[in-house]
Amino acid sequence: MAGRKLLLENVHIPGIETYDVYRKNGGYASVEKALKKMTPEEVVEEVKKSGLRGRGGAGFPTGMKWSFLAKPEGVPRYLVCNADESEPGTFKDRYLMEKIPHLLIEGMITSSYALGANVSYIYIRGEFMYILHILEKAIAEARANGMLGKNIMGSGYDLELVVAPGGGAYICGEETALLESLEGKRGNPRMKPPFPAVKGLWGCPTVVNNVETIAAVVPIVNHGGEDYAKIGIERSTGTKLISASGNLVRPGVYEIEMGVSVEEFIYGDDYCQGIANGKRMKACIPGGSSVPILPAHLVTKTAAGENRLMTYESLADGGFASGSMLGSGGFIVFDEDQCIVKNTYTFARFYAHESCGQCSPCREGTGWMEKVLHRLDHGHGTIEDISLLEEINKKIEGNTICPLGDAAAWPVAAAIRHFREEFEWHVTHAAEAQTRNYGLIQPRVEEIKTL
Repeated sequence: MAGRKLLLENVHIPGIETYDVYRKNGGYASVEKALKKMTPEEVVEEVKKSGLRGRGGAGFPTGMKWSFLAKPEGVPRYLVCNADESEPGTFKDRYLMEKIPHLLIEGMITSSYALGANVSYIYIRGEFMYILHILEKAIAEARANGMLGKNIMGSGYDLELVVAPGGGAYICGEETALLESLEGKRGNPRMKPPFPAVKGLWGCPTVVNNVETIAAVVPIVNHGGEDYAKIGIERSTGTKLISASGNLVRPGVYEIEMGVSVEEFIYGDDYCQGIANGKRMKACIPGGSSVPILPAHLVTKTAAGENRLMTYESLADGGFASGSMLGSGGFIVFDEDQCIVKNTYTFARFYAHESCGQCSPCREGTGWMEKVLHRLDHGHGTIEDISLLEEINKKIEGNTICPLGDAAAWPVAAAIRHFREEFEWHVTHAAEAQTRNYGLIQPRVEEIKTL
């Protein structure tokens, strides 16, 4: 049974993308409540009580991140929304901005007030130009109705909101690379410390949160942090947007209550309704392309046999030996006919292309992984190549300025760990692997457990 919806409850109302319809359906109530009845500190406290964790992938407690913001005298502070949704398999932020843009704008106003920011930015992925126009139209409507600009709702609080397009670089999803790009520089990640909360945009204290995180501030302020924390399980509170794709009967964007079982999400009538075309599940990537892949028998159950839940803790149960990560919520399902080697090679090509080149382990290592996986996928590899990939992974992981190196290494390591037989098949059946590459034959490895 589908759970409570906090972000997408009104998404199907005709005209909800306009200010008038959004306002008539309870929109901007959190702005009114925060500016007229709460201090900035009280808003931050409600976010702390909610247990909200960053919805962009890292899962860091949002209220704690806000509390780290430095407040030196006479220095401006900034809130920057990370709308550079470039993680393969993740498209829920795009959906939210396209369908209900005023929810993000409302969250930006309420959050900016809490942080003492008078100028805030939405840094949007360069390929999302049509969404940029949607947001700019919504911002103009909000300004015309007194929700932006000087003295909002007579509160004495001023805020300007700017939408800034990026250059189409995945690396700019990393918050310090995003700030570099926003300043007009090449999007290279910065060394940390100092962290953005102390020295961020133009050297000033800055908070960077992603679209879903900022949108979640709206129901938290409206209903209270304690009420929000009652949804979900343990440290995974509230609701979560999931981008479901792959070989599913009904892919799409879903808002789930944290704690629904993975099995219910994949097979339940209110969610994805099972594997398409009557196939069996072979594997799943639960949190976007940068997290470890899981074979079918570890998708719905942990190694200990417990039900796997859609929470940060349950999906990570067992560490990378038998678990994965919730990440950005990019839920990719593979059926029994999919080639793990080919999919791993596709992801490796992406990360090699998107590396900024600043760190030698990432710059060189991602390129090496792409070349070795190309050999294996096209039937030119050797058994030694599989061990070589494992060695390259060890040289990359934990040795780079930003997490892109880890994001490139983890999927390859997990694919080999769980599907080594399939990698070996590409060596021992090289001719078939070459033919399969052109879509004529799919490898079938009976030892791989499927559901």
